[in-house]
Amino acid sequence: MKASQRLLVKKPVDPANFNKGGLAKSLDAFSLTMMGVGAIVGSGIFITPGIIAAKYAGPAAMLSFVIAAVVCSLAALCYAEFASTIPLAGSAYTYVYTVFGEFLAWILGWSLISEYLFAVSSVAVSWSSYFQNLLSGFGIKLPEFLSAAAGTAGVLHAGFNLIAFVVVLAISLLLVGGVQESTRVNSIMVVVKIMVIVLFIGVAIFFVKPANFHPFMPHGFHGLVKGASLAFYAYIGFDAVSTASEEVKNPKRDMPIGIIGSLIVASILYVAMAAVLVGVVHYTKLNVGDPVAYALAVIHQNWAAGIVSLGAVVGMTTVLIVMLYGGTRLLFAISRDGLLPKAFRSLSPRTKVPVKSTWIFGIIASVFAAVIPLDKIAELVNIGTLFAFAMVSIGVVFLRKHETLQQINSSFKVPFYPVLPIVSFLACIYLMLNLQIFTWKMFGIWITIGIIIYFVYSYRHSRIRARLRDEEVK
Repeated sequence: MKASQRLLVKKPVDPANFNKGGLAKSLDAFSLTMMGVGAIVGSGIFITPGIIAAKYAGPAAMLSFVIAAVVCSLAALCYAEFASTIPLAGSAYTYVYTVFGEFLAWILGWSLISEYLFAVSSVAVSWSSYFQNLLSGFGIKLPEFLSAAAGTAGVLHAGFNLIAFVVVLAISLLLVGGVQESTRVNSIMVVVKIMVIVLFIGVAIFFVKPANFHPFMPHGFHGLVKGASLAFYAYIGFDAVSTASEEVKNPKRDMPIGIIGSLIVASILYVAMAAVLVGVVHYTKLNVGDPVAYALAVIHQNWAAGIVSLGAVVGMTTVLIVMLYGGTRLLFAISRDGLLPKAFRSLSPRTKVPVKSTWIFGIIASVFAAVIPLDKIAELVNIGTLFAFAMVSIGVVFLRKHETLQQINSSFKVPFYPVLPIVSFLACIYLMLNLQIFTWKMFGIWITIGIIIYFVYSYRHSRIRARLRDEEVK
């Protein structure tokens, strides 16, 4: 076999092995939807509306979320078809491995690792900001050095974000206890979070000033699209839902419901939140770490600000749970294929949870959260997400042509095939091109590191390639 063919060797798919992965099957459509809402409606809804309005779209931030939701919905349909056809852990990584081959799958998997790592880290930083806001209400204040990462705007002597570091480790401890327990905690917190969002909208809507909506698009259509590119940061939750395929009781039915249902609920909440937020506070003043609590303070509703800060902490906790979960399952899937050390795929005999993978991922994410400022993390999440969306979208075209998978009766099919998957692919590429040069440079560095790891370790330890070598010898 030629070297180029070895790089593009595809993962064989055997439906008989779909139920033999070792992970416990304990999730249903409701728990998946709660996972999706838990991940999507969290850090994004309490952070990004303010950033997008202040830096890019102005009062039109609500339309940025609409654009992002439309593009995400196209990608979500593609994810739903893959997830119901190939119910295996690993999400987009596994799908690309099946239809495009190992090297592209590794590149995508490596970029998704950065997505989950930086998503967890950025949410932990905002969690820390809101939690410190709560503590200050009780007269408790951390030493400035331990309150934020070095280089954080407005914090002169910042050095290490202690609270962000601790909360990631605490969530890791929760996850190693078992999937069912984690999803139960997540579902309760999601309900609390939605109640807090409704409270903010119900209180703040009476303080909306029509003058704050002018000029509606201060940076034109270009700013609107830039805002939509950043809004993707808020919508990555359904990607994490797809990593749970192997732990779902009835993936053919439940995966599409969980992915699409969570996106619909989240989109409604995001647009409503952005519309009210920019109506209450002029968009130029919203580039802060806790814009929702800030808005309530501006309108002198401090009683509600405290509740919102508590809700934000609870809400962002659900994001940490789901994104940490997604990252560990991604590492599990990649390790199971031999592309990462076997420590990442070892399961606890009692809980059937990849404990080592969870702790390794959690420790790395906690360190990132403690030492990297928020504004340097956020956009690094987006490019990995968009890349995954693009590959999954175009991958549906090849999925339909896959000889083995054609024989599988998927419960969900993308409508308007092949037009919709191609449109989704092009839309994702377009939004990627609107990200900052800094983001592309950091993405290039990350991918370069990944390629080095692949040829130094992964290429030689690939289980599929080892099987092919054995067949060639025979």
